[in-house]
Amino acid sequence: MSARFTCNQDIVTAAHKKLPQDVWDYLTGAAESEMTLRRNRHALDKIAFLPRVLRDVSRIDASTTFLGHKMRIPVMLAPIGSLQAIAEGGGAAACKAAGTFGTIPMISSITEPSLEECSRAGSGPKMFQLYVRGEKPWTRDILARVKAAGFIGLAVTVDSALYGIRERQLTKGYLPPSVRVQTNRHLQSAITWDLMDWIKAEWNGPFILKGIATAADAKLAVQHGVDVIYVSNHGGRQLDHCRAAVDSLRTVVAATEGRAKIVVDGGIVRGSDVVKAIALGANAVAIGRMQGWALAAGGHDGLVSSLEFIEREITNTLGLLGLTSWDGLGPDYITEDDAVGEAHEMSAFYHLGGRLT
Repeated sequence: MSARFTCNQDIVTAAHKKLPQDVWDYLTGAAESEMTLRRNRHALDKIAFLPRVLRDVSRIDASTTFLGHKMRIPVMLAPIGSLQAIAEGGGAAACKAAGTFGTIPMISSITEPSLEECSRAGSGPKMFQLYVRGEKPWTRDILARVKAAGFIGLAVTVDSALYGIRERQLTKGYLPPSVRVQTNRHLQSAITWDLMDWIKAEWNGPFILKGIATAADAKLAVQHGVDVIYVSNHGGRQLDHCRAAVDSLRTVVAATEGRAKIVVDGGIVRGSDVVKAIALGANAVAIGRMQGWALAAGGHDGLVSSLEFIEREITNTLGLLGLTSWDGLGPDYITEDDAVGEAHEMSAFYHLGGRLT
């Protein structure tokens, strides 16, 4: 672990000092009143642990596999648009750090550098996230590039038919690079299950839908042969006043009945958050803002350190729960309780409402 940082709270504080305010608000903020953002965090804080004792936990293995690939911990890197505005190297820096640590990055189609450069930047498996910005010939071309670059999975984001009303950006007149230069964004509004079927057939590999939040859509996804359901409300950046991601996770797990792998993001910043999500039935989680903060604070080394801190917290949490691996972890180890006071805002860890401005 880096001697420069002692924990992820150090990393968030350093990121706040380094980032211009408009970029900070782009990364940290959310849509409208930011209620979904707050619910994401609050719902995690309401989950309490039920630890077991007098078990041998002298050796703990926090690794897992996902789509047949080994992961050091079940924490992948969520796709972030305009990542190059947050950290030098953008998506390539994320891929390099993921390869160094031993996890899977998911690279956004609206970040830089190119998907080929991102793929070459780091070792290990990588996944690609697609926003539809062209007709079928355009989509066919980009899928061919993704295959040639060696990405192991394709995720299509389905919760962004319209761009969220992000008031922190609006009040400052800030547009991220991906929005300033994008064309054909209206095509995202016309995506249907029929188009999903076509993209899935063209890709012919592990297929992920990102942005599922209801049992009804989870059941449809399984019926359409989706391999991975990515439960997400876009970190609260799209539709405001949604349910918390982990609450949607419970619904999706029950609806899919094990017929698809499940990933979740939304408010996850600690190893204990990861353990809670896995206990609720997720196969892996993804980190977005924490990834961005870490890259902003220290680039490649900052992100590797952040993942190491999460790993340390996971190992500590599993051991104190009486577990030596993910085997056996389930709903019996968690319960619902009240979050205490302002604990859901995590002090300097999660700067809701721009408190550190």
